[in-house]
Amino acid sequence: MKKYRIFASFLILALCVVAAPASAKYMIVGNDEKMTWNEKGTVVNLPSGKDTVQIFDISEGGTEPKLLATLELMNSISGPPTNLAITKDEKLAVLANPLEWAEKDGKWSGSPSTKIYVIDLEGDAPKHIATVDGGRQPSGLAINRAGDLMLVANRADNSVGVFSIEGKTVTLIDTVPMDEQVAGVAITPDGTKAWVVKNLSHKLALLNIDGKKVTPAKFEIPVLWPYNVDITPDGSLALGADMGGPGGSSGHVDTVSVIDMSQNPPRVIDRVVAGDGPEGFAVSPTGEYLATVNIRGSNVAHDSWFYHKNGTVSLLKIDGKKLTKVNEVEVGALPEGVVWSPDGKWLYVGNFLDKNISVLKIEDGKLVDSGVKIPVAGSPASMRGPVN
Repeated sequence: MKKYRIFASFLILALCVVAAPASAKYMIVGNDEKMTWNEKGTVVNLPSGKDTVQIFDISEGGTEPKLLATLELMNSISGPPTNLAITKDEKLAVLANPLEWAEKDGKWSGSPSTKIYVIDLEGDAPKHIATVDGGRQPSGLAINRAGDLMLVANRADNSVGVFSIEGKTVTLIDTVPMDEQVAGVAITPDGTKAWVVKNLSHKLALLNIDGKKVTPAKFEIPVLWPYNVDITPDGSLALGADMGGPGGSSGHVDTVSVIDMSQNPPRVIDRVVAGDGPEGFAVSPTGEYLATVNIRGSNVAHDSWFYHKNGTVSLLKIDGKKLTKVNEVEVGALPEGVVWSPDGKWLYVGNFLDKNISVLKIEDGKLVDSGVKIPVAGSPASMRGPVN
């Protein structure tokens, strides 16, 4: 009888393990309420004090992510929509605030900030636990898979900040001069290299990483108005977004640069048409797809020849070292950030001017609009999920 009781105990334990819920998968959204665009395509600066950061649980995918917290933290649309990130173990999130905001003579305007906010994702609810100073106008950032190193592109300083992450303590330990303005950065899965976006000089620059020592590799790749970069989960490809213009769409088709990381040195092996103004940019967790979020003239003057009310999202299939555009789906006005669900079947896209998130899904190998739009607390300027 005793052996049956022991077997039953093991059976119950096994069932509990199988039935245990999967760990939460977070999505972080930065809402900027200080800037917008009018019908003339002119930037309108508004009073500060209403910016928020929202954290959602997207572990189930689907059309109803669970809102976990709304934090009052400043952030900005001025920069690539990658100024925030979540560590792979999902214990910590980090948000860079590119601009301070001030009023002078009745007008509001921004100046370079140095603030980086640290958010604890554990406990009953996410909470802001620290503010760290970095370089001037910290913008696109990246955290390595190990969760102990973060790189931040400082646009106003022409540099990359190197931060150590120990537990929940984030510390600036070094600054790497880049000699030109930089916008975004991505770290390879093995943590030994990083690509930095030199947006004004049409280049991607390579960095070497040895532990927490980061140095220029003195190697660059020519691209066209880059603003964002990502790397496949297996590290075989780096993919650069060629926007075709300085931080906006131009009415012409733009491309994705496909960089073969297995060759020495790495090199561009293809350029594939994506859409007009691919700014938001993310490889799926499975490595099967790349999504580009295309502004498509949705924030230019309404009488412009290339104005469209809404932007689009392009789905590109990754097959080995070949990238092929599958289809393109219309979303909302001035789409920016993009996040994949953990299983790579759902896609969340922030529509800045519409103040909501479009929910898309992969169906029969194509991207499909679910028809659902999730309201958020403001204009979603940036979005990220955990490190792939």
